[in-house]
Amino acid sequence: MLLLNQRPEHNQPLVAADAESLGIPGGERAERYLKARHNHAETPLHALPALADELGIAALHVKDEGQRLGLGSFKALGGAYAVMRLVLEEAGKRLGRAVDIDEINDPKLRAIAAQMTFCCATDGNHGRSVAQGAGLVGARSVIYVHAGVSRERVAAIARFGAEIVEVEGGYDHAVREVARVGAERGWKIISNMSWLGYERVPGLVMQGYTVIVRETLRRMIEPPTHVFLQAGVGGFAAAIAGHMAVMLGERRPTAVVVEPRRSACVYASAEAGRPATIASQQPTVMTMLECAEPSLVAWRVLARVGDAFMTVEEEDAVAVMKRLAQPLGNDPAIVSGESGGAGLAGLVRAAGDRHMRAALGLDTHARVLVINSEGATDHGRFAELVGMAPEEVFLQTA
Repeated sequence: MLLLNQRPEHNQPLVAADAESLGIPGGERAERYLKARHNHAETPLHALPALADELGIAALHVKDEGQRLGLGSFKALGGAYAVMRLVLEEAGKRLGRAVDIDEINDPKLRAIAAQMTFCCATDGNHGRSVAQGAGLVGARSVIYVHAGVSRERVAAIARFGAEIVEVEGGYDHAVREVARVGAERGWKIISNMSWLGYERVPGLVMQGYTVIVRETLRRMIEPPTHVFLQAGVGGFAAAIAGHMAVMLGERRPTAVVVEPRRSACVYASAEAGRPATIASQQPTVMTMLECAEPSLVAWRVLARVGDAFMTVEEEDAVAVMKRLAQPLGNDPAIVSGESGGAGLAGLVRAAGDRHMRAALGLDTHARVLVINSEGATDHGRFAELVGMAPEEVFLQTA
């Protein structure tokens, strides 16, 4: 399914708060803060000319976030960055002066951080980032996981010293539980989901994601004409599309938001013209995108800079995982998790449908960017779906 954005807000400027979060100064600050981490490294941008030729487009680039900061996901940028920002702000209040990132290991700052508790709900990746960020500054973290989060992903979060709380229901229920308990206990809630009265921290999380755009555009000779962006609550898609709109202005690419058909709350919002909550459906293999309602901030941004909304099927996601692992021609092999290649799955589906191609202007001159938002964060599941272990895929690129 494909739905073009016909909202009256479409192509209008971002509201002031979102322009601040996703603007160039915010992106510069996020990059400077994240570079202060000892393991910071830019992730690769791969060209896939053979696949581009098969899809009938001029160029295809994949930004591989599966190699981000040892966490295997783009979310390494958001949660940890928000934790760092809030710790430095709290230290500034208590010390009565401005505190910058170069003081992150100062004993006085760490003593303040040790008195702070950060919490969040997660499908796996965001919780790992918050836990790592809290560990980096010496704070405590409490991560809420629902029944759909695999044991391997829970163990990966716990390795960063987080306290794990298991809750019944899905991701959206876990979000509500964190909001309730966090408010009661005075914890700092680091959510990529925003709701009425809670927007600044999700804005900081999104600001962390803008680093992806900045790295990508520096590596491309020409900016992309199209970008296909997967969405859960929509924060990732909004951050990328929003920052690209700020940086490129009228040259911004056509932004297509892609979701699993079984969990398409942003698509439903585009249909309704307002943030919409969808009914619980059969679980999707794209577990990191399984969300019933969008972030209010994300929807506000996407209503302006999201040009089209589409859904993909379960088999589309698995087919892309296999295609990236066993590429055409001399294209590089890429390890993509169940949700990581959803944007590419959207491109493949759109490229194979003449009506979608025409609606999106996806022709032989199109230069498309997709983002592999996660690697194999659950190795067992990856091997089950792809038929080979992640290590075997990496051997092909050695």
